[in-house]
Amino acid sequence: MAASDPNASTSLGIEPSRYEGPTGVVGVFQDAATRAGLDAVSLWAAVPHYVGQSPCPKATVVLLRRVEDILELPVPLGDLPDQAEAWQHGVEELAQEDSDVAEYVQRLEEASDTIDLPEASGEHIAREFERYLRRRGNET
Repeated sequence: MAASDPNASTSLGIEPSRYEGPTGVVGVFQDAATRAGLDAVSLWAAVPHYVGQSPCPKATVVLLRRVEDILELPVPLGDLPDQAEAWQHGVEELAQEDSDVAEYVQRLEEASDTIDLPEASGEHIAREFERYLRRRGNET
């Protein structure tokens, strides 16, 4: 989550955006809002790439709950929390049924536990994932 204005980020309890680089449509809209004198906030939820198929009701629930916090208004969720729970169970079953996925998830969790260590950099994790894919390709 990021805000275009440091005052908005402080009042909403989120970090100001410091990103400088290539952007997508979210960055274009956020820049346009800032130039127009409007506060802009972008929200996102991290979804593990190994279960990144759409839709992801768990991420949707997380985002909508944060929208509720920011707007201080309730957002009707309907049966979305039930869908999110079913999605979570599906992900857990995927990891239990496929030992390669389970091993990979465990390695990702271990890496995220040591994220502050230099050896857990994004480059290191990418190299580990490439190695995992190569190893898995040789097993088939």
